[in-house]
Amino acid sequence: MTALDLSSPVAVVGAGTMGQGIAQVALVAGHAVRLYDAVPGRAREAAAAIGARLDRLVEKDRLAAGDRDEARARLHPAQDLADLADCSLVVEAVVERLDIKQELFRQLEEVVGEDCLLATNTSSLSVTAVGGALRNPGRFVGLHFFNPAPLLPLVEVVSGHATDVTSATRAYETARSWGKTPVACADTPGFIVNRIARPFYAEAFAVYEAQGADPATIDAVLRESGGFRMGAFELTDLIGQDVNESVTHSVWQSFFQDARFTPSLAQRRLVESGRLGRKTGQGWYDYREGAEPAEPHTAEKAQPPAYVVAEGNLGPASELLALIREAGIQVREEEEDHGTRLVLPGDGQLALADGQTSVEFRDVVYFDLALDYRKATRIALSASQDTTAQTMSEAIGLFQALGKDVSVIGDVPGMIVARTVARIVDLAHDAVAKGVATEEDIDTAMRLGVNYPLGPFEWSRRLGRMWAYSLLDDLHQRDPGGRYAPSLALYRHSYATEKREGAS
Repeated sequence: MTALDLSSPVAVVGAGTMGQGIAQVALVAGHAVRLYDAVPGRAREAAAAIGARLDRLVEKDRLAAGDRDEARARLHPAQDLADLADCSLVVEAVVERLDIKQELFRQLEEVVGEDCLLATNTSSLSVTAVGGALRNPGRFVGLHFFNPAPLLPLVEVVSGHATDVTSATRAYETARSWGKTPVACADTPGFIVNRIARPFYAEAFAVYEAQGADPATIDAVLRESGGFRMGAFELTDLIGQDVNESVTHSVWQSFFQDARFTPSLAQRRLVESGRLGRKTGQGWYDYREGAEPAEPHTAEKAQPPAYVVAEGNLGPASELLALIREAGIQVREEEEDHGTRLVLPGDGQLALADGQTSVEFRDVVYFDLALDYRKATRIALSASQDTTAQTMSEAIGLFQALGKDVSVIGDVPGMIVARTVARIVDLAHDAVAKGVATEEDIDTAMRLGVNYPLGPFEWSRRLGRMWAYSLLDDLHQRDPGGRYAPSLALYRHSYATEKREGAS
């Protein structure tokens, strides 16, 4: 099944921001577009707004003037749903209410031809439920664009329970012909991106609620060590706390209040207080005029150790050994079967975050995971009240000697980046095992949909297959409510790998 022919008219119902964006994408691709909105006059206003955006593209040399003129001639505001009768595809982008969407598609089914593909842009409702009102739900599919639709490449093509393979394939190929990057997805709460992205927010909020660190410090560690484009607090302030919490709550409820998706009480209080982020002037941060920008905690300058003793190769942090040598600090290596730590001159230990707490051991400082230890500009350290001042100072001085800012956080198991990445990896494995999407499509979705530096399976391959399971298992032992329990899929993946390697 191929993409829709460019001679086939496309309709968009709902002339808000998302509807306008989808209409512009189809228009620039070469289709005639019918734009309809139930509010009188809104479709015509939206058509004018799209025309203005096309003008700006011409001014920026991103669109030829002739192509703009032809696109404008193909855009037609519709007065009535009956005007959509000759369309081969109708994409709905109206309010996120199941009853309204179902009634709309009932009406559309009476208007369009039998071979017309019907699609919803819903981000939070079940595609199966929306299409369940149709006589022929086989031609119904989810086409979830990301805002702003003309700029962001990802489209989640969601097959409901009754969606025909031919319909899903046609929708997929049509999105690709429009210059988008489609990923195929089963109808599951949150689809791919909004399902697998939950830990990025949830773990940052959990560290804050445990008084492990303040928002500015957590965000800085996620950016400067984890390689994420934005931290969780600044990103949710940009999205809107009410919007972000609503999606989290919807996914949690849809999974029958699964502990892995539990919403944040701190975020709930923020929403209740009306501090919704940038749009209200206050959220996690203060955006009002004259407000002082929040700064991350950064440790004072400390003296680096003269040497370190490496027990084992540090696993995912093995690159640190070369960096330490380059900084002029002697590295003495000792062979250890299971060693993944550095011993400091004062006999204290420095270990990569592993889901355990510093208080369990004598004089241990943990350091967080980094996307790239060479490029990272900040490293988080955690310690307990029993950690000696000398060990803490030597650990801080060591990373400062490598050119890193150092943020000291509370004794939080799994720290910030490590626990976040481990949970994202786990949810991704669980999604593949349950037939939600392929590994490749999940990696593509998370890189393009939310700008993650690596897809979950790219992280998993880089860190080793046992890494996420081991960290989450340790976390689960310390917080046994179910939030950190590794999925059966991750267990099978990790155990099978370990067994094969042991046999060899």
